[in-house]
Amino acid sequence: MIHWLTSTTVGRLAATFIISMLPVVELRGGIPYGVGFGLKPLEAFFAAFLGNLFPIPFVLLLFNGILENMKGCRGIVGKAAGFLERKAYKNQKTIEKYKELGLIILVAIPLPGTGAWTGALVATVLGIERKKAFLCIVIGVTIAGAIMMAISYGVAGLFG
Repeated sequence: MIHWLTSTTVGRLAATFIISMLPVVELRGGIPYGVGFGLKPLEAFFAAFLGNLFPIPFVLLLFNGILENMKGCRGIVGKAAGFLERKAYKNQKTIEKYKELGLIILVAIPLPGTGAWTGALVATVLGIERKKAFLCIVIGVTIAGAIMMAISYGVAGLFG
């Protein structure tokens, strides 16, 4: 399986997609993975882009219910729920001040603690309409992908 994921184009695309689905890593890790294994720029971008966005509708639909159930638990699960909720509220002022642009920027900045998962978490906790939140996250992921492509391939490498 590992051999297939690293030695075939379909395998590298699948690995890039899967890596980009992961919280924290997202397409910020998926694009460099694709680059490192020889994918063409558009192949790496689209595999990472689609992988990064794949879980987001589920997060937007299900996260509030999951968070409420987690908060009712004791121990590490309850503490994790508190951590996630604090993380969402930490971004509340920025989102309220800049509205959709704030959510786009939160998702677009390719730094730890930002990205599509964080954007979906914040949008869900703050009660932003799902369709609007998803569109903002798509725009933010597109910007983050463009930044990561420029870093990973170099601006000249994207056109050559």
